[in-house]
Amino acid sequence: MIWYMVLTEGKEIRNIIFDLGGVIVPLRPERCIEAFHFIGAGKIARYVEEHRVEDLFLDAEIGNIDSHEFCNRVRELVGKDIPDDKIVWAWNELLGNVPQSKLERLLLLRRKYNVYLLSNTNDMHWDKCENVLLGHEGHGLHELFNDVFLSYRLHLAKPDTEIFRRVVGMAGITPDETLFIDDSKVNCDAATKVGIHSLWNKDDDYWLSCGLS
Repeated sequence: MIWYMVLTEGKEIRNIIFDLGGVIVPLRPERCIEAFHFIGAGKIARYVEEHRVEDLFLDAEIGNIDSHEFCNRVRELVGKDIPDDKIVWAWNELLGNVPQSKLERLLLLRRKYNVYLLSNTNDMHWDKCENVLLGHEGHGLHELFNDVFLSYRLHLAKPDTEIFRRVVGMAGITPDETLFIDDSKVNCDAATKVGIHSLWNKDDDYWLSCGLS
């Protein structure tokens, strides 16, 4: 039996909304921690190790600060004059390389479904994803996704249910014809509250084995 058909109670799915980190892009916190230590920002390394989502990281994620302001805040917190490029490099070490098999699957899904991206992210991570990690044999983002929705542009973040309502409205799609895939159960539960079917991606490749084709 196809797993996602069970999850959606047999409803016809026309739209798929993907999370980015932990679903498409592997997350490598250990590399990020090492990188911040390497540049002398041990306090920020501890933030990553503690999975902190408030303060500095949240402000970047909901667009309250841009990359330069982020770097200024890092310098203030660690008390060192570290250049922007080194801070951005260390922060971007969180993002692993995307297997080509995932990008190929997205291209296949795009033939059958409307495919969207909804990510809690910041301008630094998105710049690396857009320009480095999500390229596939000359294909652009417009070939992978119908549209892209990013927390730092919307000034909203999951699991706030308002971000799901905003995406549904902007995309012009129907919740009960939509499947949302995220590596956070809390985010999946929030999507369910607004009538969207959800699939909790328990590890990086879990969704690839769930019968989506």
